[in-house]
Amino acid sequence: MSSITVTFIQMDGVHRTLDAPCGQTLMEIGRACDVRGILGECGGAGSCGTCRVVVEDAAFRALVGEAEGLEVDLLSFFDDNPPGTRLACQITLDPALNHLTVRVPQE
Repeated sequence: MSSITVTFIQMDGVHRTLDAPCGQTLMEIGRACDVRGILGECGGAGSCGTCRVVVEDAAFRALVGEAEGLEVDLLSFFDDNPPGTRLACQITLDPALNHLTVRVPQE
């Protein structure tokens, strides 16, 4: 499978379901498709936090894994980090993530 489907729930509640090539990051797809709230100001270096998403489904949380290292440090600057909060630039898409849904939290 060379592409999968991912859904972003934007801050305004609008669902954006997109075809996404495997091998790209969730942030790259969000930016390319103008998903509101996915800015990726650092270009995917994991240093700005402007691509924060919440993976709410526990099965998908297990597949994308927990934030680690510098990602944890950066996320600590935000007041609201529910379980499953990740930086979209740190999630590389692969076939196991087909039908992944993430929520873009309020700024």
